[in-house]
Amino acid sequence: MADGAFGLSRELELATAPVWAKVRDHVTPLEWPAQAALIHEINQLKRERDAVVLAHNYMTPEIFHGVGDYVGDSLGLAKEAARSKAGVIVQAGVHFMAETSKILSPDKTVLIPDLRAGCSLAASITGADVRLIRQRYPGLPVVTYVNTTAEVKAETDICCTSANAVQVVEWAAREWGVDRVILIPDEYLARNVAAQTTVGIIAWKGRCEVHERFTAADIAEMRAAWPGAEILAHPECPEEVLAASDFAGSTAAMIDHVTARKPKQVVLITECSMASNVAADAPGVQFIGPCNLCPHMKRITLENIRDCLVHMRFEVTVPEDMADRARLAVQRMIDLPPPAAPARYDLVRARHHVAVELI
Repeated sequence: MADGAFGLSRELELATAPVWAKVRDHVTPLEWPAQAALIHEINQLKRERDAVVLAHNYMTPEIFHGVGDYVGDSLGLAKEAARSKAGVIVQAGVHFMAETSKILSPDKTVLIPDLRAGCSLAASITGADVRLIRQRYPGLPVVTYVNTTAEVKAETDICCTSANAVQVVEWAAREWGVDRVILIPDEYLARNVAAQTTVGIIAWKGRCEVHERFTAADIAEMRAAWPGAEILAHPECPEEVLAASDFAGSTAAMIDHVTARKPKQVVLITECSMASNVAADAPGVQFIGPCNLCPHMKRITLENIRDCLVHMRFEVTVPEDMADRARLAVQRMIDLPPPAAPARYDLVRARHHVAVELI
């Protein structure tokens, strides 16, 4: 009987009320009845299937707040997958994230709701490319961003995230006794890391199609329109974007900055669903565009999360030998002493151009 708000049954209204409180500024009352029903069904299916949903920061709010058991960046989600007692992992993210979850949780079933959820950055390099790089630069350590395929991770020495890239690069230089390190595949992350360290950086011309579209002109326009807003940029953006911003750091660092400082107005220079998700935990903060959507992340919907649990599809697997080699690279990073807080990028340094060698 539909006697609750939005025409929902009283049971469904009560079950989804906490989610509505978080998404009400981003979901219309017209959309909510269908979404509430799907959220309720998915949460029931998770219990039946012994499953958890890992929701990346770039998921839409109804997924992030409605069905995500663990939320965060790609590596954080994979680590949670390894700790979880659930037998089934549903990756609400893109394919390389599902592979990383499988690498760290080889005995669990890992599902992705849409096999087409790829990544322009991960697609920019192959394992064969890494082998050729090693031939060209013998004796230099290869540091690989976690936003890569299992095949690429298997050819690397250690992985990194945007939060610890500087730390990992400096560790690798010390460990190998060299003054140059190969940091692949994100060109802009590599250039921004180069400005933070004295270690020489050799980079690959891979880019995230979301972050590479931001420009310094975008920042100037935002400052003119919203002079009091704090501008936070992700290090996958071009160097001039970081140089023009007020803060630069990983997604975790950006979230920590907003929730701790609670600026009146803020611009997040990253994928736009993140602003919608952080807003629920930062009341009183006004989030302002610009907005670049990731088309791959947006392939994940409540409907296909439900369908993947109903039909137990689409399973992501990694060949055992590849997984073992990739796990070594990821585990080396995990074993490094964690930073006291997610790393932020020193903008004074970021404003000084540092040359990198581009492969």
